[in-house]
Amino acid sequence: MKIEVLQNPEPELINYLDKQIADFNWANWEVQERKPLAVQIKNEQGQVIAGAAGRSFGNWLQLSTLWVSEQLRDQDIGSEILKSFEDAGKTRGCIQCLLDTLNFQAMPFYKKHGYETQWVQENYPKTGCKYFMVKTL
Repeated sequence: MKIEVLQNPEPELINYLDKQIADFNWANWEVQERKPLAVQIKNEQGQVIAGAAGRSFGNWLQLSTLWVSEQLRDQDIGSEILKSFEDAGKTRGCIQCLLDTLNFQAMPFYKKHGYETQWVQENYPKTGCKYFMVKTL
């Protein structure tokens, strides 16, 4: 048996290891289903110009991404998207929402919408920080 450190591992190895831990987790986790969820706004040409994505599992809704194009910012579009995403999560039975955001991103926006910081990862990735936020829906 030999331990090898790979400075440039093949994506197949990363995928294999990710799948092994995912298989273990699914075999032992109390939740048997994770459902993707997204909200989008398209322009007349059919291009996505704003949206949100995440997933629901058990009692939780997880927001992974919320993005609004430059031309739509400062028009409360982000608030509408967030509300639509949360409402869809409630429809699925979610009672809490989890997200993370970086110090230069949208922490004040989420705070305005009732999210509370549960934990701050300091010095991320070097001098910034990452906020982990939760809201009861």
